[in-house]
Amino acid sequence: RWQKIFMFPLWSKLAVFWNKMFLTIIVLLIVLFFDAIREVRKYSSIHVNEKAVNVNTNAFDHIQLKLFRSQRNLYLSGFSLFLWLVLRRTVTLLTQLAKGMTSHAALEMQVNDATEAAKKYMAENERLQEALSEKGSSRKKESAEATDERLKKEVEHLKAELQKTSNALHKANNEVSTVKKQCGGLRRDYDHLMKEYEQLQ
Repeated sequence: RWQKIFMFPLWSKLAVFWNKMFLTIIVLLIVLFFDAIREVRKYSSIHVNEKAVNVNTNAFDHIQLKLFRSQRNLYLSGFSLFLWLVLRRTVTLLTQLAKGMTSHAALEMQVNDATEAAKKYMAENERLQEALSEKGSSRKKESAEATDERLKKEVEHLKAELQKTSNALHKANNEVSTVKKQCGGLRRDYDHLMKEYEQLQ
């Protein structure tokens, strides 16, 4: 169902727009992050200087308010930037996993088809061999031997195709397991960073 939803042609037309929008948001978050760092440094130095001079309390409270807002902006922009990148990476890994699963299913169907065809040809080969053993004429034996050779070649060809398909299936299984491992590592990193975020809060 989800595959049918995401295979709409509308999404492919909007893909370029969404990529540009993603890059725009990344640039905006980076600018906000560096601006927040600058504000924190600015008001931290002013905060220390005002505390040393011991000026009136209203100005000191105003500086503390500015410092608090700049620190809040720093945390918000930093974690937004980080989570946006994590979301992008998660979507990429999920897309790769879906493609790997699709190719895995297609390769399994090809392997099953090739196996059935090989069994069918082997059964026909055995039937022809039985028919050859019953008939004793030399002319029929020669034509049957030629047919037998042809069938043997076809069986060998099908066996080679089956071997290629099984190798491709094994490779697809390895790719799917690699993507699953990457997803697991990303999930562990995300949980660890969320714990650190909760501790910071």
